[in-house]
Amino acid sequence: MISFKTEKRLQKIVSVVRSRQKSLRLVLENIHDPHNVSAIFRTCDAVGVTKVDLVYSIEKFPKIGKKSSASAFKWIEREKYKDVKLCYDNLREEGFAIYASAISSDAVSFFDLDLTKKVAIVLGNEHRGISKEASEYADKKFLIPMTGMVQSLNVSVAAAVILYEALRQRIKKGMYEKSEYSEEELEELINLWCKK
Repeated sequence: MISFKTEKRLQKIVSVVRSRQKSLRLVLENIHDPHNVSAIFRTCDAVGVTKVDLVYSIEKFPKIGKKSSASAFKWIEREKYKDVKLCYDNLREEGFAIYASAISSDAVSFFDLDLTKKVAIVLGNEHRGISKEASEYADKKFLIPMTGMVQSLNVSVAAAVILYEALRQRIKKGMYEKSEYSEEELEELINLWCKK
């Protein structure tokens, strides 16, 4: 392991890396507002999401602000795509089930999802939601139950609600207590983070 500034900082990095959940992925499709994307990255870091897939076929790729993301983007891997199917194909090749947020008759409550599986959660544009392709190619569609007149949450709030349910389920199952990484992967990741 490389030398680092302080032992306390090194221990923080080791602790955070060990609890990262590489079996939990987030897919953002054409999210327009970079502040929303930055807020989502903060939540991803908080719950231990390792990687976010950014699918942008209509909107421009967002510039993730260092200030608004509280530097969370530094600790999250990003993969960019211009095509939903390619993103989904790659996720399936890695063994992920794909659950997409959609208001549709066949959508289930997200409280009924098993978020302890190897799962990718798909969230769509603030105004349009997910694309037809993102909906059709998903393994399952879900929604966040609401009882108000307005049937939507801000996308960054929706991401936080969903990811914290995943955190709750995973804590209950003890998934943060044992690393999903091999010792070699942990060493590599710790060394990488120490250079950031």
